[in-house]
Amino acid sequence: MEVTETLAEGLTREFKIIIPAAELDAELNSRLVELAPQVSLPGFRPGKVPPSLLRQRYGDSLLGEIIEKSVNENTQKTLEERDLRVASQPRIEITSYDKGKDLEYTVSLELMPDIGTLDYAKLSLERVTAEVGEDQIKEALDRMASQQKESSPVEKARPAATGDVVVIDFEGKIDGEVFEGGAGQDHHLELGSDSFIPGFEEQLIGIAVGETKDVPVPFPADYPAAHLAGKEAVFTVTAKELREPAPVEINDAFAQRFGMDSLDALKAAVKEQIEGEFGDASRARLKRSLLDALAEKYSFDVPPGMVEEEYRGIVHQVVHHAEGDKGASDDHDHDHGKEHDHNHDHDHGDDHNHAAGHEADEAKLSEEDRAEFRSIATRRVRLGLLLSEVGRQNSIQVTDDEVQRAIQQQASRFPGQEKFVFEYYQKNPQALAQVRAPLFEDKVVDFMVEMAKVTDTIVSAEALFADPDADEAPADGEEKPKPKAAAKPTAKAKSGAKSEDTDSKATPKAKAKPKAKKADADKGKES
Repeated sequence: MEVTETLAEGLTREFKIIIPAAELDAELNSRLVELAPQVSLPGFRPGKVPPSLLRQRYGDSLLGEIIEKSVNENTQKTLEERDLRVASQPRIEITSYDKGKDLEYTVSLELMPDIGTLDYAKLSLERVTAEVGEDQIKEALDRMASQQKESSPVEKARPAATGDVVVIDFEGKIDGEVFEGGAGQDHHLELGSDSFIPGFEEQLIGIAVGETKDVPVPFPADYPAAHLAGKEAVFTVTAKELREPAPVEINDAFAQRFGMDSLDALKAAVKEQIEGEFGDASRARLKRSLLDALAEKYSFDVPPGMVEEEYRGIVHQVVHHAEGDKGASDDHDHDHGKEHDHNHDHDHGDDHNHAAGHEADEAKLSEEDRAEFRSIATRRVRLGLLLSEVGRQNSIQVTDDEVQRAIQQQASRFPGQEKFVFEYYQKNPQALAQVRAPLFEDKVVDFMVEMAKVTDTIVSAEALFADPDADEAPADGEEKPKPKAAAKPTAKAKSGAKSEDTDSKATPKAKAKPKAKKADADKGKES
Protein backbone atom coordinates (compact mmCIF):
# COMPACT_ATOMS: atom_id res chain seq x y z
CA MET A 1 0.00 0.00 0.00
CA GLU A 2 1.23 3.47 -0.94
CA VAL A 3 -0.29 6.46 0.89
CA THR A 4 0.12 10.11 -0.10
CA GLU A 5 -1.44 12.99 1.82
CA THR A 6 -2.84 15.35 -0.82
CA LEU A 7 -4.68 17.86 1.38
CA ALA A 8 -4.18 19.15 4.92
CA GLU A 9 -6.20 22.29 5.62
CA GLY A 10 -7.55 22.92 9.10
CA LEU A 11 -9.47 19.81 10.10
CA THR A 12 -9.78 18.53 6.51
CA ARG A 13 -7.54 15.76 5.23
CA GLU A 14 -7.35 13.91 1.93
CA PHE A 15 -5.23 10.89 1.04
CA LYS A 16 -4.45 9.10 -2.19
CA ILE A 17 -4.02 5.39 -1.57
CA ILE A 18 -2.65 2.87 -4.09
CA ILE A 19 -3.07 -0.86 -3.56
CA PRO A 20 -0.73 -2.87 -5.84
CA ALA A 21 -2.31 -5.27 -8.30
CA ALA A 22 -0.05 -8.02 -6.96
CA GLU A 23 -1.59 -7.64 -3.51
CA LEU A 24 -5.12 -7.97 -4.87
CA ASP A 25 -4.14 -10.92 -7.05
CA ALA A 26 -2.48 -12.71 -4.13
CA GLU A 27 -5.65 -12.28 -2.07
CA LEU A 28 -7.73 -13.60 -4.98
CA ASN A 29 -5.53 -16.69 -5.29
CA SER A 30 -5.84 -17.30 -1.55
CA ARG A 31 -9.63 -17.10 -1.76
CA LEU A 32 -9.70 -19.48 -4.74
CA VAL A 33 -7.62 -22.01 -2.81
CA GLU A 34 -10.12 -21.81 0.07
CA LEU A 35 -13.01 -22.20 -2.35
CA ALA A 36 -11.59 -25.15 -4.35
CA PRO A 37 -12.56 -28.00 -1.94
CA GLN A 38 -16.17 -26.77 -1.95
CA VAL A 39 -16.62 -26.63 -5.73
CA SER A 40 -17.92 -29.54 -7.80
CA LEU A 41 -18.14 -29.15 -11.59
CA PRO A 42 -19.11 -31.76 -14.22
CA GLY A 43 -16.09 -33.79 -15.26
CA PHE A 44 -14.06 -32.99 -12.15
CA ARG A 45 -13.89 -34.63 -8.75
CA PRO A 46 -14.56 -32.34 -5.76
CA GLY A 47 -11.47 -30.32 -5.00
CA LYS A 48 -9.87 -31.11 -8.40
CA VAL A 49 -11.23 -28.19 -10.45
CA PRO A 50 -8.28 -26.43 -12.14
CA PRO A 51 -7.39 -23.01 -10.66
CA SER A 52 -7.72 -21.38 -14.10
CA LEU A 53 -11.32 -22.58 -14.38
CA LEU A 54 -12.11 -21.46 -10.84
CA ARG A 55 -10.71 -18.00 -11.64
CA GLN A 56 -12.76 -17.84 -14.83
CA ARG A 57 -15.96 -18.95 -13.08
CA TYR A 58 -15.68 -17.09 -9.72
CA GLY A 59 -12.89 -14.53 -10.11
CA ASP A 60 -15.00 -11.45 -10.86
CA SER A 61 -17.44 -11.92 -7.98
CA LEU A 62 -14.64 -12.66 -5.52
CA LEU A 63 -12.64 -9.68 -6.74
CA GLY A 64 -15.47 -7.30 -5.88
CA GLU A 65 -15.50 -8.57 -2.28
CA ILE A 66 -11.69 -8.41 -2.11
CA ILE A 67 -11.58 -4.78 -3.32
CA GLU A 68 -14.21 -3.70 -0.81
CA LYS A 69 -12.42 -5.47 2.04
CA SER A 70 -9.01 -4.14 0.98
CA VAL A 71 -10.25 -0.54 0.71
CA ASN A 72 -11.84 -0.69 4.17
CA GLU A 73 -8.83 -2.33 5.82
CA ASN A 74 -6.24 -0.05 4.20
CA THR A 75 -8.28 3.05 5.01
CA GLN A 76 -8.55 2.00 8.64
CA LYS A 77 -4.84 1.20 8.73
CA THR A 78 -4.04 4.67 7.32
CA LEU A 79 -6.06 6.34 10.06
CA GLU A 80 -4.57 4.21 12.83
CA GLU A 81 -0.97 4.71 11.69
CA ARG A 82 -1.47 8.48 11.79
CA ASP A 83 -3.53 8.38 14.99
CA LEU A 84 -6.38 10.30 13.35
CA ARG A 85 -9.76 10.70 15.08
CA VAL A 86 -12.34 11.29 12.39
CA ALA A 87 -15.42 13.41 13.01
CA SER A 88 -17.61 11.61 10.50
CA GLN A 89 -17.55 8.71 8.07
CA PRO A 90 -14.73 9.19 5.53
CA ARG A 91 -15.74 9.65 1.90
CA ILE A 92 -14.06 7.12 -0.40
CA GLU A 93 -13.85 7.44 -4.17
CA ILE A 94 -12.13 4.93 -6.47
CA THR A 95 -10.29 7.00 -9.05
CA SER A 96 -8.53 4.32 -11.11
CA TYR A 97 -8.84 0.57 -11.50
CA ASP A 98 -8.64 -2.00 -14.29
CA LYS A 99 -8.40 -5.74 -13.88
CA GLY A 100 -4.76 -6.69 -13.38
CA LYS A 101 -3.71 -3.12 -12.54
CA ASP A 102 -3.17 -1.17 -9.32
CA LEU A 103 -6.23 0.11 -7.44
CA GLU A 104 -6.13 3.84 -6.73
CA TYR A 105 -8.63 5.68 -4.56
CA THR A 106 -8.99 8.84 -2.47
CA VAL A 107 -10.11 9.21 1.14
CA SER A 108 -11.58 12.55 2.24
CA LEU A 109 -12.30 13.13 5.91
CA GLU A 110 -12.69 15.66 8.68
CA LEU A 111 -10.84 15.35 11.98
CA MET A 112 -12.06 15.86 15.49
CA PRO A 113 -10.55 19.07 16.86
CA ASP A 114 -7.93 18.86 19.57
CA ILE A 115 -9.90 20.27 22.50
CA GLY A 116 -7.36 19.38 25.15
CA THR A 117 -8.02 18.85 28.86
CA LEU A 118 -11.12 20.63 30.10
CA ASP A 119 -11.15 22.30 33.51
CA TYR A 120 -14.78 22.45 34.66
CA ALA A 121 -13.88 23.17 38.29
CA LYS A 122 -13.32 26.82 37.33
CA LEU A 123 -16.80 27.20 35.89
CA SER A 124 -19.11 29.39 37.99
CA LEU A 125 -22.81 28.67 37.51
CA GLU A 126 -26.03 29.99 39.00
CA ARG A 127 -28.88 27.61 39.78
CA VAL A 128 -32.16 29.52 40.06
CA THR A 129 -34.99 27.87 41.96
CA ALA A 130 -38.47 28.90 43.01
CA GLU A 131 -40.63 27.85 45.90
CA VAL A 132 -44.21 26.70 45.36
CA GLY A 133 -46.57 29.04 47.18
CA GLU A 134 -50.28 28.98 47.88
CA ASP A 135 -50.87 31.32 44.94
CA GLN A 136 -49.47 28.79 42.46
CA ILE A 137 -51.55 25.99 43.96
CA LYS A 138 -54.71 28.13 43.86
CA GLU A 139 -54.07 29.13 40.24
CA ALA A 140 -53.57 25.49 39.31
CA LEU A 141 -56.80 24.45 41.03
CA ASP A 142 -58.66 27.30 39.34
CA ARG A 143 -57.39 26.18 35.95
CA MET A 144 -58.42 22.62 36.72
CA ALA A 145 -61.87 23.87 37.66
CA SER A 146 -62.12 25.85 34.42
CA GLN A 147 -61.32 22.68 32.49
CA GLN A 148 -64.06 20.84 34.35
CA LYS A 149 -66.67 23.45 33.54
CA GLU A 150 -70.27 22.42 33.77
CA SER A 151 -73.29 24.17 32.36
CA SER A 152 -77.03 24.04 32.75
CA PRO A 153 -79.82 24.94 30.29
CA VAL A 154 -81.04 28.53 30.35
CA GLU A 155 -84.58 28.31 31.67
CA LYS A 156 -85.90 31.64 30.37
CA ALA A 157 -85.48 32.28 26.66
CA ARG A 158 -82.95 35.01 25.86
CA PRO A 159 -80.26 35.84 23.27
CA ALA A 160 -76.82 34.26 23.69
CA ALA A 161 -74.21 36.37 25.47
CA THR A 162 -70.45 36.16 25.96
CA GLY A 163 -69.65 33.36 28.39
CA ASP A 164 -72.71 31.29 27.40
CA VAL A 165 -72.38 27.82 25.93
CA VAL A 166 -74.29 27.44 22.67
CA VAL A 167 -75.03 23.95 21.38
CA ILE A 168 -74.80 24.25 17.60
CA ASP A 169 -74.88 22.36 14.33
CA PHE A 170 -72.70 23.96 11.67
CA GLU A 171 -71.66 23.41 8.07
CA GLY A 172 -68.95 25.41 6.34
CA LYS A 173 -68.63 26.13 2.63
CA ILE A 174 -66.00 27.76 0.46
CA ASP A 175 -67.22 29.07 -2.89
CA GLY A 176 -70.46 27.24 -2.25
CA GLU A 177 -68.76 23.86 -1.75
CA VAL A 178 -68.68 21.96 1.55
CA PHE A 179 -65.08 21.33 2.63
CA GLU A 180 -63.72 18.42 4.63
CA GLY A 181 -63.74 18.94 8.40
CA GLY A 182 -66.00 21.98 8.14
CA ALA A 183 -69.12 20.50 9.72
CA GLY A 184 -70.20 19.44 13.19
CA GLN A 185 -73.27 18.53 15.19
CA ASP A 186 -74.23 19.13 18.82
CA HIS A 187 -71.02 21.07 19.35
CA HIS A 188 -70.75 22.89 22.67
CA LEU A 189 -69.18 26.28 21.95
CA GLU A 190 -68.38 28.71 24.74
CA LEU A 191 -68.71 32.22 23.35
CA GLY A 192 -65.59 34.19 24.10
CA SER A 193 -63.36 31.10 24.43
CA ASP A 194 -61.56 31.88 21.13
CA SER A 195 -61.65 28.18 20.25
CA PHE A 196 -62.91 28.92 16.71
CA ILE A 197 -61.12 31.05 14.15
CA PRO A 198 -61.24 34.83 14.73
CA GLY A 199 -64.57 36.47 13.95
CA PHE A 200 -66.72 33.35 14.32
CA GLU A 201 -67.85 33.46 17.93
CA GLU A 202 -68.54 37.19 17.94
CA GLN A 203 -71.20 36.74 15.24
CA LEU A 204 -73.10 34.25 17.40
CA ILE A 205 -73.58 36.74 20.24
CA GLY A 206 -77.31 37.48 20.26
CA ILE A 207 -78.37 34.31 18.47
CA ALA A 208 -81.55 32.64 19.82
CA VAL A 209 -82.36 28.96 20.24
CA GLY A 210 -83.85 27.61 16.99
CA GLU A 211 -82.31 30.39 14.90
CA THR A 212 -80.18 29.58 11.85
CA LYS A 213 -77.56 32.10 10.79
CA ASP A 214 -74.89 32.36 8.09
CA VAL A 215 -71.53 33.31 9.58
CA PRO A 216 -69.01 34.60 7.00
CA VAL A 217 -65.44 34.35 8.24
CA PRO A 218 -62.00 34.27 6.57
CA PHE A 219 -59.42 31.65 7.48
CA PRO A 220 -56.15 33.28 8.62
CA ALA A 221 -53.44 33.57 5.97
CA ASP A 222 -51.12 31.46 8.16
CA TYR A 223 -53.72 28.80 8.91
CA PRO A 224 -52.00 25.39 9.26
CA ALA A 225 -54.18 23.70 6.62
CA ALA A 226 -52.76 25.20 3.41
CA HIS A 227 -55.89 24.46 1.35
CA LEU A 228 -57.96 26.65 3.74
CA ALA A 229 -55.46 29.41 4.51
CA GLY A 230 -56.72 32.83 3.43
CA LYS A 231 -59.99 31.45 2.01
CA GLU A 232 -63.38 33.06 2.67
CA ALA A 233 -65.79 30.60 4.26
CA VAL A 234 -69.46 30.80 5.17
CA PHE A 235 -70.74 28.66 8.04
CA THR A 236 -74.44 27.91 8.34
CA VAL A 237 -75.03 27.69 12.08
CA THR A 238 -78.14 26.49 13.91
CA ALA A 239 -78.45 27.16 17.63
CA LYS A 240 -80.07 24.13 19.26
CA GLU A 241 -79.67 24.93 22.94
CA LEU A 242 -78.41 27.72 25.17
CA ARG A 243 -76.60 26.86 28.38
CA GLU A 244 -74.98 29.00 31.03
CA PRO A 245 -71.85 28.04 32.96
CA ALA A 246 -72.32 26.62 36.42
CA PRO A 247 -69.58 27.42 38.89
CA VAL A 248 -67.41 24.49 39.90
CA GLU A 249 -66.88 24.34 43.64
CA ILE A 250 -63.38 23.34 44.66
CA ASN A 251 -64.00 20.93 47.52
CA ASP A 252 -63.57 17.29 48.45
CA ALA A 253 -66.11 16.23 45.80
CA PHE A 254 -64.10 18.11 43.17
CA ALA A 255 -60.92 16.34 44.33
CA GLN A 256 -62.62 12.97 43.95
CA ARG A 257 -63.00 13.61 40.22
CA PHE A 258 -59.23 13.28 40.05
CA GLY A 259 -59.07 10.13 42.12
CA MET A 260 -58.12 11.94 45.32
CA ASP A 261 -59.72 11.27 48.70
CA SER A 262 -59.89 14.92 49.73
CA LEU A 263 -59.10 18.46 48.68
CA ASP A 264 -56.00 18.42 50.87
CA ALA A 265 -54.75 15.34 49.02
CA LEU A 266 -55.40 17.04 45.68
CA LYS A 267 -53.52 20.15 46.82
CA ALA A 268 -50.58 18.00 47.88
CA ALA A 269 -50.57 16.27 44.48
CA VAL A 270 -50.75 19.59 42.65
CA LYS A 271 -47.92 21.00 44.76
CA GLU A 272 -45.76 17.96 44.08
CA GLN A 273 -46.34 18.26 40.34
CA ILE A 274 -45.57 21.97 40.29
CA GLU A 275 -42.42 21.33 42.32
CA GLY A 276 -41.39 18.82 39.67
CA GLU A 277 -42.00 21.34 36.92
CA PHE A 278 -40.11 24.01 38.82
CA GLY A 279 -37.28 21.52 39.21
CA ASP A 280 -37.27 20.77 35.48
CA ALA A 281 -37.21 24.49 34.70
CA SER A 282 -34.38 25.02 37.18
CA ARG A 283 -32.37 22.22 35.63
CA ALA A 284 -32.98 23.59 32.14
CA ARG A 285 -31.79 27.04 33.21
CA LEU A 286 -28.71 25.55 34.89
CA LYS A 287 -27.92 23.53 31.80
CA ARG A 288 -28.32 26.63 29.67
CA SER A 289 -25.98 28.50 32.02
CA LEU A 290 -23.43 25.69 31.68
CA LEU A 291 -23.61 25.67 27.90
CA ASP A 292 -23.29 29.45 27.72
CA ALA A 293 -20.24 29.27 29.99
CA LEU A 294 -18.67 26.57 27.81
CA ALA A 295 -19.39 28.52 24.63
CA GLU A 296 -17.73 31.60 26.11
CA LYS A 297 -14.74 29.77 27.58
CA TYR A 298 -13.81 27.41 24.73
CA SER A 299 -13.32 28.36 21.10
CA PHE A 300 -11.83 26.02 18.52
CA ASP A 301 -12.25 25.09 14.88
CA VAL A 302 -15.10 22.71 14.15
CA PRO A 303 -15.47 20.32 11.20
CA PRO A 304 -17.10 22.34 8.40
CA GLY A 305 -19.04 19.32 7.13
CA MET A 306 -20.71 18.85 10.50
CA VAL A 307 -21.60 22.55 10.63
CA GLU A 308 -23.04 22.42 7.12
CA GLU A 309 -25.19 19.40 7.96
CA GLU A 310 -26.44 21.06 11.14
CA TYR A 311 -27.13 24.30 9.26
CA ARG A 312 -29.18 22.47 6.64
CA GLY A 313 -31.23 20.85 9.37
CA ILE A 314 -31.96 24.22 10.99
CA VAL A 315 -32.97 25.78 7.67
CA HIS A 316 -35.29 22.89 6.85
CA GLN A 317 -36.86 22.93 10.29
CA VAL A 318 -37.45 26.69 10.38
CA VAL A 319 -38.79 26.97 6.83
CA HIS A 320 -41.14 24.02 7.08
CA HIS A 321 -42.41 25.05 10.50
CA ALA A 322 -43.26 28.45 9.06
CA GLU A 323 -45.16 26.75 6.24
CA GLY A 324 -47.12 24.60 8.67
CA ASP A 325 -45.44 21.40 7.49
CA LYS A 326 -46.62 18.73 9.90
CA GLY A 327 -43.83 16.46 8.73
CA ALA A 328 -41.15 18.78 10.01
CA SER A 329 -39.56 18.00 13.34
CA ASP A 330 -41.25 19.87 16.17
CA ASP A 331 -38.30 19.68 18.43
CA HIS A 332 -34.90 21.04 17.62
CA ASP A 333 -33.67 21.93 21.03
CA HIS A 334 -30.54 20.87 22.80
CA ASP A 335 -32.03 18.03 24.79
CA HIS A 336 -34.16 16.32 22.24
CA GLY A 337 -33.02 17.40 18.82
CA LYS A 338 -33.15 14.69 16.22
CA GLU A 339 -30.24 14.19 13.89
CA HIS A 340 -30.47 13.32 10.22
CA ASP A 341 -27.60 10.99 9.49
CA HIS A 342 -26.02 11.62 6.10
CA ASN A 343 -23.43 8.90 6.61
CA HIS A 344 -25.70 6.05 5.70
CA ASP A 345 -25.71 4.47 2.27
CA HIS A 346 -28.32 5.82 -0.09
CA ASP A 347 -28.98 6.53 -3.74
CA HIS A 348 -26.90 9.47 -4.91
CA GLY A 349 -29.97 10.76 -6.69
CA ASP A 350 -31.26 11.55 -3.23
CA ASP A 351 -28.21 13.74 -2.64
CA HIS A 352 -29.24 15.91 -5.54
CA ASN A 353 -32.81 16.03 -4.27
CA HIS A 354 -31.57 17.02 -0.81
CA ALA A 355 -29.32 19.71 -2.27
CA ALA A 356 -32.07 21.12 -4.47
CA GLY A 357 -34.50 21.11 -1.56
CA HIS A 358 -32.00 22.87 0.68
CA GLU A 359 -31.33 25.55 -1.93
CA ALA A 360 -35.07 26.15 -2.29
CA ASP A 361 -35.47 26.39 1.50
CA GLU A 362 -32.46 28.66 1.88
CA ALA A 363 -33.78 31.02 -0.82
CA LYS A 364 -36.74 31.79 1.45
CA LEU A 365 -34.44 33.22 4.14
CA SER A 366 -32.80 36.61 4.40
CA GLU A 367 -29.04 36.97 4.47
CA GLU A 368 -29.34 37.96 8.13
CA ASP A 369 -31.26 34.76 8.93
CA ARG A 370 -28.74 32.62 7.07
CA ALA A 371 -25.85 34.16 9.00
CA GLU A 372 -27.70 33.69 12.31
CA PHE A 373 -28.57 30.06 11.60
CA ARG A 374 -25.02 29.27 10.52
CA SER A 375 -23.80 30.78 13.80
CA ILE A 376 -26.31 28.63 15.67
CA ALA A 377 -25.12 25.54 13.78
CA THR A 378 -21.50 26.29 14.69
CA ARG A 379 -22.43 26.71 18.36
CA ARG A 380 -24.37 23.44 18.35
CA VAL A 381 -21.53 21.46 16.83
CA ARG A 382 -18.89 23.01 19.10
CA LEU A 383 -20.93 22.33 22.25
CA GLY A 384 -21.72 18.82 21.07
CA LEU A 385 -18.02 18.10 20.56
CA LEU A 386 -17.21 19.59 23.97
CA LEU A 387 -19.73 17.39 25.75
CA SER A 388 -18.59 14.36 23.77
CA GLU A 389 -14.97 15.02 24.74
CA VAL A 390 -15.86 15.38 28.41
CA GLY A 391 -17.62 12.03 28.23
CA ARG A 392 -14.66 10.42 26.46
CA GLN A 393 -12.06 11.81 28.87
CA ASN A 394 -14.06 10.68 31.89
CA SER A 395 -15.31 7.34 30.54
CA ILE A 396 -18.96 8.39 30.82
CA GLN A 397 -21.18 5.82 29.14
CA VAL A 398 -24.84 5.00 28.79
CA THR A 399 -25.71 1.41 29.66
CA ASP A 400 -28.07 -0.77 27.65
CA ASP A 401 -30.35 -0.95 30.70
CA GLU A 402 -30.65 2.85 30.74
CA VAL A 403 -31.54 2.86 27.06
CA GLN A 404 -34.16 0.16 27.59
CA ARG A 405 -35.74 2.11 30.45
CA ALA A 406 -35.96 5.19 28.24
CA ILE A 407 -37.62 3.16 25.48
CA GLN A 408 -40.05 1.70 28.01
CA GLN A 409 -41.01 5.23 29.08
CA GLN A 410 -41.68 6.15 25.46
CA ALA A 411 -43.62 2.94 24.85
CA SER A 412 -45.82 3.64 27.87
CA ARG A 413 -47.17 6.67 26.02
CA PHE A 414 -48.77 4.35 23.48
CA PRO A 415 -50.94 1.87 25.38
CA GLY A 416 -51.48 -1.32 23.43
CA GLN A 417 -48.73 -0.44 20.95
CA GLU A 418 -45.73 -1.13 23.18
CA LYS A 419 -44.60 -4.12 21.11
CA PHE A 420 -44.42 -2.03 17.93
CA VAL A 421 -42.42 0.69 19.70
CA PHE A 422 -39.81 -1.81 20.87
CA GLU A 423 -39.63 -3.43 17.42
CA TYR A 424 -39.14 -0.03 15.84
CA TYR A 425 -36.07 0.69 17.96
CA GLN A 426 -34.72 -2.83 17.50
CA LYS A 427 -34.83 -2.43 13.72
CA ASN A 428 -33.58 1.17 13.57
CA PRO A 429 -30.06 1.74 14.94
CA GLN A 430 -30.33 5.44 14.11
CA ALA A 431 -33.49 5.79 16.22
CA LEU A 432 -31.76 3.89 19.02
CA ALA A 433 -28.85 6.32 18.84
CA GLN A 434 -31.31 9.20 19.21
CA VAL A 435 -32.49 7.66 22.49
CA ARG A 436 -28.94 7.14 23.72
CA ALA A 437 -27.65 10.64 22.81
CA PRO A 438 -29.75 12.72 25.26
CA LEU A 439 -29.09 10.19 28.03
CA PHE A 440 -25.36 10.56 27.41
CA GLU A 441 -25.68 14.33 27.31
CA ASP A 442 -27.58 14.46 30.61
CA LYS A 443 -24.91 12.32 32.26
CA VAL A 444 -22.16 14.60 31.03
CA VAL A 445 -24.03 17.73 32.13
CA ASP A 446 -24.63 16.26 35.61
CA PHE A 447 -20.94 15.37 35.86
CA MET A 448 -19.82 18.87 34.94
CA VAL A 449 -22.33 20.58 37.21
CA GLU A 450 -21.11 18.46 40.10
CA MET A 451 -17.54 19.60 39.44
CA ALA A 452 -18.37 23.29 38.87
CA LYS A 453 -18.97 26.05 41.43
CA VAL A 454 -22.76 26.37 41.66
CA THR A 455 -24.53 29.19 43.50
CA ASP A 456 -28.20 28.67 44.41
CA THR A 457 -30.57 31.61 44.05
CA ILE A 458 -34.27 31.66 44.92
CA VAL A 459 -36.38 33.69 42.48
CA SER A 460 -40.07 34.13 41.73
CA ALA A 461 -41.89 31.64 39.56
CA GLU A 462 -42.21 34.31 36.87
CA ALA A 463 -38.45 34.88 36.85
CA LEU A 464 -37.78 31.13 36.77
CA PHE A 465 -39.85 30.68 33.62
CA ALA A 466 -38.79 33.92 31.93
CA ASP A 467 -37.05 33.69 28.57
CA PRO A 468 -33.33 34.45 29.14
CA ASP A 469 -33.20 35.89 25.61
CA ALA A 470 -35.96 38.41 26.32
CA ASP A 471 -34.87 42.05 26.14
CA GLU A 472 -36.02 42.61 29.69
CA ALA A 473 -36.15 39.62 31.98
CA PRO A 474 -38.60 40.21 34.85
CA ALA A 475 -37.14 41.29 38.14
CA ASP A 476 -37.83 39.09 41.11
CA GLY A 477 -41.45 39.64 42.12
CA GLU A 478 -42.33 41.63 38.99
CA GLU A 479 -45.54 40.67 37.22
CA LYS A 480 -44.54 39.06 33.94
CA PRO A 481 -45.71 36.00 31.96
CA LYS A 482 -47.02 33.22 34.15
CA PRO A 483 -44.97 30.07 34.71
CA LYS A 484 -45.75 27.10 32.55
CA ALA A 485 -46.68 24.87 35.46
CA ALA A 486 -49.42 22.48 34.42
CA ALA A 487 -52.81 22.88 35.97
CA LYS A 488 -53.66 19.32 36.76
CA PRO A 489 -52.04 16.43 38.60
CA THR A 490 -51.19 13.17 36.92
CA ALA A 491 -54.23 11.45 38.39
CA LYS A 492 -57.02 11.44 35.80
CA ALA A 493 -60.55 12.55 36.43
CA LYS A 494 -63.05 9.77 36.90
CA SER A 495 -65.27 9.03 33.96
CA GLY A 496 -68.24 10.60 35.71
CA ALA A 497 -66.65 14.04 35.64
CA LYS A 498 -68.17 16.23 32.96
CA SER A 499 -66.63 19.09 31.06
CA GLU A 500 -67.85 21.11 28.15
CA ASP A 501 -66.30 20.54 24.71
CA THR A 502 -64.77 23.80 23.59
CA ASP A 503 -62.39 22.47 20.93
CA SER A 504 -63.47 22.75 17.32
CA LYS A 505 -61.90 20.13 15.11
CA ALA A 506 -63.31 21.86 12.06
CA THR A 507 -61.85 25.27 12.82
CA PRO A 508 -58.73 25.05 14.98
CA LYS A 509 -56.88 28.24 15.70
CA ALA A 510 -53.78 28.96 13.69
CA LYS A 511 -50.58 28.17 15.57
CA ALA A 512 -47.88 30.75 16.05
CA LYS A 513 -44.84 30.41 13.85
CA PRO A 514 -41.73 29.24 15.67
CA LYS A 515 -38.68 31.42 15.94
CA ALA A 516 -35.18 30.09 16.29
CA LYS A 517 -33.50 31.14 19.53
CA LYS A 518 -30.13 30.51 21.09
CA ALA A 519 -31.90 28.44 23.71
CA ASP A 520 -33.03 26.16 20.89
CA ALA A 521 -29.59 26.15 19.37
CA ASP A 522 -27.62 24.07 21.81
CA LYS A 523 -27.51 20.47 20.77
CA GLY A 524 -25.01 17.99 22.13
CA LYS A 525 -24.11 14.89 20.20
CA GLU A 526 -22.50 11.69 21.24
CA SER A 527 -19.74 11.32 18.70
